[in-house]
Amino acid sequence: MRSSYYYVYCCRFLAVIPLVALIVGPLALADNTPPAKISKTTREEIIHAFNEDLVYIRTPFPMGKIGLKLRNGTVTPNGEELQHLMALWGPAAKAGDQARISDVVIKDNYIRFEINGGPIKKQKWYKHIQISGANSATPITPSDSTANARGSFLDLYFDKYVPELTGPELKELLRPVFDFDSKSAVEAYLETVPPLVKDAIKNHHVLVGMNGEMVLYAKGRPPKRVRERDGETDYEEWIYGTPPQDVDFVRFVGDQVVRVETMKVGGEKIVRVDKEVDLGAPTLAKKKDEGPANAPTLRRPGEEMPESSPENPSKIPPVAPTPVPDPGGTAPNYASR
Repeated sequence: MRSSYYYVYCCRFLAVIPLVALIVGPLALADNTPPAKISKTTREEIIHAFNEDLVYIRTPFPMGKIGLKLRNGTVTPNGEELQHLMALWGPAAKAGDQARISDVVIKDNYIRFEINGGPIKKQKWYKHIQISGANSATPITPSDSTANARGSFLDLYFDKYVPELTGPELKELLRPVFDFDSKSAVEAYLETVPPLVKDAIKNHHVLVGMNGEMVLYAKGRPPKRVRERDGETDYEEWIYGTPPQDVDFVRFVGDQVVRVETMKVGGEKIVRVDKEVDLGAPTLAKKKDEGPANAPTLRRPGEEMPESSPENPSKIPPVAPTPVPDPGGTAPNYASR
């Protein structure tokens, strides 16, 4: 009896399996279906919507042909490498700055967003028009040859190709670099700093370890600046407030706050020197020590420099011997030194 029930149960179970496969199979295939490639209409809509749009910057951009790359939410270069590029080429835009997306180019697997004119100087179409005369041609609008490009760019990368996506989806992908929602530069800048610094800026409070930009957002431009020297260290103090109000003396060494002194109205003096926020050491651009490959020289072909001679290993050039008169009146003898 039990065997017959078992047989019926197995038959029913085997009959259900094909039905489950028919239902689950298409759903699984639908989940694994790759997204469609971006259409021509979407391309035009994205270029039209984002071109000439104003955004606030969340990640610093270095000037030059080395822009930023954004892939899977990660921005490169970053950290010390980005600081080195900023120190070497200068900033095209800093965190909290407002920038204009000057061009949008959609390639095979990435979208390029140029800001503030891009890294290469471009001319308008009418600047190519010239009026030809008898012996020469003159452009109708003179160009400024000394003007350099001061923009940069961001490349947003995808896996294999640019998929079909909407404007809000693209803004969310760009959020690590561009802020489309902030209404002011301060609001945009606060989203790029640590929480401790963010609270201090909101309360107009200066922390030891801040940089100059943070102090400007917290206290504004100082009414007075004083440059002094303490031993071998040069420093600059920003002075906020005038008696009978509290007066803050913010001391900088380089671009970092190292001391904050507050003089209270009642005569109390508060000094803070311990670092309260650590932003890392600033990166300075290193200059190459090598000279040009073909430096000019006065040496004859085959002549060696004094420091390259094994007989004179020091870098002091050899001194010519002093002539000593000959008692016999003939040619002078040279005494060895």
